[in-house]
Amino acid sequence: MKLEGVEMQFEFATATRIVFGEGSFKRIGSLTAEMGSRAFVACGLDLKRGEAIREALFAVNMGSVLFSVQGEPTKELVSNGTEVARQTGCDVVIGLGGGSALDCGKAIAAMLTNSGELLDYLEVIGRGKPLTQWSAPFIAIPTTAGTGTEVTRNAVLGDSEYRIKVSLRSPLMLPRLALVDPELTYSLPPGITAGTGLDALTQLIEPFVCNQPNPITDAVCREGMRQAARSLRKAYDQGDDPSARQGMSLASLMGGLALANAKLGAVHGFASPIGGMFSAPHGAVCARLLPFVMETNQRALLTRLPDSEALMRYIEAATILTNRADASAEDGVAWVRELCDHFAIPPLSSYGLEQNDLKELVEKATQASSMQGNPIKLTPDELEETLSRAL
Repeated sequence: MKLEGVEMQFEFATATRIVFGEGSFKRIGSLTAEMGSRAFVACGLDLKRGEAIREALFAVNMGSVLFSVQGEPTKELVSNGTEVARQTGCDVVIGLGGGSALDCGKAIAAMLTNSGELLDYLEVIGRGKPLTQWSAPFIAIPTTAGTGTEVTRNAVLGDSEYRIKVSLRSPLMLPRLALVDPELTYSLPPGITAGTGLDALTQLIEPFVCNQPNPITDAVCREGMRQAARSLRKAYDQGDDPSARQGMSLASLMGGLALANAKLGAVHGFASPIGGMFSAPHGAVCARLLPFVMETNQRALLTRLPDSEALMRYIEAATILTNRADASAEDGVAWVRELCDHFAIPPLSSYGLEQNDLKELVEKATQASSMQGNPIKLTPDELEETLSRAL
């Protein structure tokens, strides 16, 4: 794609409808009633909110089934949930929680309307067949501000046998409704606020500097980075600040819009195999890797592609994050690193990673789809050095 030439081609797809704002969660009953008669509710840790949804659905004469999603979703959990949803006659799916609950619900909605088994459609470990039918109506209600999965077209699932994370991916999986209520994030503890918030920031920086940007995602990323720069530290320090929580919910939503329509990069290229091999929260892994990957990319660009647009974009991102017109690309790295220090982001070694794991991780990361969007192809030595510094 050429932003200043004639070769401009891109797509932009997102949830059919986005409802954003304080108190919007209270509308769940009437909004769901427009889509079906019985709801399958995939709920994360907060079962009390799951019960609140059931009460709201009962008030509009809808039946419901509550399904608990504890931890990251697996293919077994999705298959089990799909069977429960079918047996109980559910025709609409609601995902409530962090990225795990939303991805689980999204995958169940897809399997409700597509024949065969989950492995028919999974990447890498499955047969990789394309979905042929639209998912059952899916409503995504995030309770964290990080993944942006409420507006994406894939669900990430774990597989313990292969120690890997894989995606169920299709445009037919886009949610029917993304219901984003910042009030649901007020009770997030500081550690989760930090990890998910830096994941959101990563999902704004990586699509902005990736090798396949487009004008719409560029605009979304610029505003999302402004919101994150203004809000993230305050949301961590003052968790009940409405403005900060709203800003981070918006930044997370924008990150989801961006990654679903542009590319990611080395942070997510690493995060996928790390999450498959170790019990490590995705957001915390991205948070730890972000400044090191930014620094490695910038060094590689300066050495091999000093006139690249990506390097100029790193400079622009730095001006947004630091709110300084004269900021350099290095200033952007320093800003992110200082934020990680303030949040006490743990090193990768705290999840069991050791030096002798790095070559295997590099090998897997180079095959990850996210790595293909990195603004410059990094060498195995550069990738291993980046991981080593993050240990």
